[in-house]
Amino acid sequence: QVQLVESGGGLVQAGGSLRLSCAASGSIFSISVMGWYRQAPGNLRELVASITSGGRTNYADSVKGRFTVSRDNAQNTVYLQMNSLKPEDTAVYYCNAILLITGRPGQQVWWGQGTQVTVSS
Repeated sequence: QVQLVESGGGLVQAGGSLRLSCAASGSIFSISVMGWYRQAPGNLRELVASITSGGRTNYADSVKGRFTVSRDNAQNTVYLQMNSLKPEDTAVYYCNAILLITGRPGQQVWWGQGTQVTVSS
């Protein structure tokens, strides 16, 4: 039906940058919100950043000024540019989309498989 495929994770030194991408595919009619969550070992999954189809963004306080979320609506793709990375940013990052599937009523929430981001000190 729907797939969210992430890419761009990896290992980086503190102060470095990474760019995550997530492409949604399948029987998608529309996507209202796309975003990124992260989960570190022993922690709950938390919102990092989100963006609506109209471009409205929302960020966790811990990443404001360092991370930028953007979106290509035509390609159903969301990006997360992460700058000035800190060791505490280390986590598995998950792509998230709230979308309508063609021919089905009601919005659904879909998740990617996750991509590991590790920031060394």
